Amino acid sequence: MKVRKAALLVATLGLFAGGAQAQDAGTLKKIKDTGVISLGYRESSIPFSYYDDQQNLIGYSYEFMLKIVDAVKQKLNMPDLKVRLTPVTPQNRIPLVQNGTVDLECGSTTNNIEREQQVTFSNTIFVIGTRLMTRRDSGIKGWPDLKGKTVVTTAGTTSERLLRKMNQNKGMGMNIISAKDHGEAFQTLANGRASAFMMDDALLAGERAKWGNPGEFVIVGAPQSEEAYGCMMRKNDPAFKKVVDGAIARVETSGEADQIYQKWFESPIPPKGLNLNFPENDAIKALFKNPNDKPID
Repeated sequence: MKVRKAALLVATLGLFAGGAQAQDAGTLKKIKDTGVISLGYRESSIPFSYYDDQQNLIGYSYEFMLKIVDAVKQKLNMPDLKVRLTPVTPQNRIPLVQNGTVDLECGSTTNNIEREQQVTFSNTIFVIGTRLMTRRDSGIKGWPDLKGKTVVTTAGTTSERLLRKMNQNKGMGMNIISAKDHGEAFQTLANGRASAFMMDDALLAGERAKWGNPGEFVIVGAPQSEEAYGCMMRKNDPAFKKVVDGAIARVETSGEADQIYQKWFESPIPPKGLNLNFPENDAIKALFKNPNDKPID
C-alpha cells in the first residue's frame, strides 16, 4: 500500500468540514458510511514513518497502522475500504485527530497524561528514552556538558518540554533551537549551528543513519525520560479503540512485532541501506509479551 507523496496532499478545508460529523458518531460508523479510513502519518520520523527515495511511505509505525486497517476491514466486512493518508506535524497532529480530519495517527507520538486529556491512545507500539546526539569529537558526554551550549530539538515534542524545563530549573544557560521536524534538527547539528540534538534515542539513530558518515555522530547521556509511543484516536470511542488495541496485541504477542522490529531497527533500511543497529531493549521485550496502553510518566 505504498503511495506517492504527491497523492497524499489533501485539501485541508474539505477535511475540516467533515470533522464535526466525526464527533457525532463513532469512528467505525463514520468509516462504514464514507468507505474511507483517514490515517495521519509523519513524513520524516525515521524509521517509524517516512518516505523512501521514491517518495513512498514506509516505516515501523506505518506497518502497525496497516495491520490496524486490516482489522478494521475485517470488523466492518469492507475488503475494499479506501485509505486516505494525511501528513501531520508535532504541532497539528492532535488537532487533526480531534476535529475528525484523521481517524488514526501512528508515527512517533508519546502517550502521556497531558495528551490523554485531549485524545485516546492505543496499546503502546514502542518504548524509547530521550538522549543526546553530538559529534564524536565535541567533548559532550552527558547533560552537564550542555551548559552554555546551543542545543537543538524538534518543536512540539516532549523533548522540547524536558529540555526547556532542565534549562530553567538548573540554570544551564543553553541556547535552545526548536526545529520544525527531526530532519531540520539534525541538519542544524550537522552544519554546526548546534552542539547537540536532544530527541528520542531511536529517532536520533534514524537521523544518524541518513548521514554520509554515521560514525561522525554518537548518542550519549543517560535517558532523561522513558516514553511510550502509541497511536492516537478521538476520545470516548471504545468500539474503535477495541479494534485498534486488538490488532496491535495480536501483532505483538504472535511474534510478528519482533519481525517488524528486526526489519526496521536491525537490518538495512531505505533509502541508503544503512543499519540502525538498535536491538530490542528490555522494555520492548516486556511490551511485546504484555501489550498495554499505559503512559510512562
